Amino acid sequence: MAKCEICGKGVTFGIKVSHSHRRSNRTWKPNVRKVRAIVNGTPKQVCACTRCLRSGKVQRAI
Repeated sequence: MAKCEICGKGVTFGIKVSHSHRRSNRTWKPNVRKVRAIVNGTPKQVCACTRCLRSGKVQRAI
């Protein structure tokens, strides 16, 4: 399962409802990217959602 290692955002579940009101299960997956980030002073590859990347919660390693 895709999960952000920074904020813990993961898959959420819900119900898809058609026009005729037939119901079926569905999932919403987070937009997760593998990036090289600095964790505890050392560069490491982590999975981070794009919200964390945009907001500056992840310090990128060059």
